[in-house]
Amino acid sequence: MQPDRGPMFAGVNVGRPAAGALIDAGYSSISDLPEDLEELKELHGVGPKAIRLLRTVREQGS
Repeated sequence: MQPDRGPMFAGVNVGRPAAGALIDAGYSSISDLPEDLEELKELHGVGPKAIRLLRTVREQGS
């Protein structure tokens, strides 16, 4: 059993399922994510809300 990694991914509160799915998929930062964030929907635990939050953070960084 993996330890609880919490709801945060790269400083964004995406929720525990999404954070775990992103980490398990090998992502460790916003810049690691694919250009088309919709691809992340394929990961179990990553839903529209998490994608919206990540998109907002990415756009603010631009």
